[in-house]
Amino acid sequence: MKLLRYRLGTAGLLALALALLGSAAAARAADTSLLASTAADREPKLEAAARREGALSFYTSIAQKDLDPVIAPFEKKYGIKVTTWRASGDLITQRILQESSAGRHTVDAVHIASTEMEALAREKVLEKVESPLYPTLLPGSLPAHKMWVSTLLSPWVQAYNVNSIEKSALPQTYQDLLDPKWKGKLGYEVQDIEWFITVCKLLGDDKGVQFFKDLVKKNGLSVRKGHTLLDNLVAAGEVPLALTLYNYMPAQAKAQGAPIDWFVIEPAVARANGMGVVKGAEHPNAAALFEDYMLGEAQPVLASLEYVPVSSKVASPFKGVKLRVFDPAEVLDHADKWRPLYDRIIVKGDGN
Repeated sequence: MKLLRYRLGTAGLLALALALLGSAAAARAADTSLLASTAADREPKLEAAARREGALSFYTSIAQKDLDPVIAPFEKKYGIKVTTWRASGDLITQRILQESSAGRHTVDAVHIASTEMEALAREKVLEKVESPLYPTLLPGSLPAHKMWVSTLLSPWVQAYNVNSIEKSALPQTYQDLLDPKWKGKLGYEVQDIEWFITVCKLLGDDKGVQFFKDLVKKNGLSVRKGHTLLDNLVAAGEVPLALTLYNYMPAQAKAQGAPIDWFVIEPAVARANGMGVVKGAEHPNAAALFEDYMLGEAQPVLASLEYVPVSSKVASPFKGVKLRVFDPAEVLDHADKWRPLYDRIIVKGDGN
């Protein structure tokens, strides 16, 4: 449970600890032999097995409005019904661990942020899966254990209200954010600890920590819960400049006519969202087929929704932008160092 401390907090850890005292996971409900197969006939056999299963349960943090464009083509092609439960990554992580420890197997596939996917892998609740599509992915998309795989990148961008801030006045470096003109104008999403950690490391660990202390002390941060809320507040002009929004959010809002635009302070920070098949799944083959779909046919769909694809065969809107993708294992391993700093500086706003 140390692995999840950076996300769950005391209350979440207590609930998780109680769940982990429950019964051991039940025997798998279906044959999973095809999941890790590298045989030449794996794909047709997997598809046939998935069609026989006919359905799958999918836990995801993908934006609600984007679920149908992503899922509908899969359902139409294979005749497999996808039932979704959408929630934040931390709630999904807790629920899967609780269900697993209680021997309940209500979810087949999960799609959340890479740090949470890695935490689930370390808790041994995900299946190892092979796929012929792995060689088509960008480097770093697949952990060595193959219990989850990246499906998209979520770069954090900076977004601003175009009626409040001139484009020529935008900060070009992280240090530019210390300018007094940004006092009271900066917004931040409360769960983006990975962005904080990565920027600290980019600036040189202790120097990075001092940067955030100075930023909070001099200009303050309007810390909000929910990226969608923060996106809407920027569009409304209540928060002139947001530091941590996923790129697709302001891009989609701008396309709909909102007075919002985005830019990046380079190197931009990105995290991967990943997908995996849950152990004990009732429909493991359908889940694995859906994972293949997400790595292949869904990649252009994700790109059309302003997500950044991991397929090397699909054009990226971040081509030419310096990106730093953080290592979720590193973040988890150093949670005891970063969580207290983050809570004090960002969440509580203590710049001393």
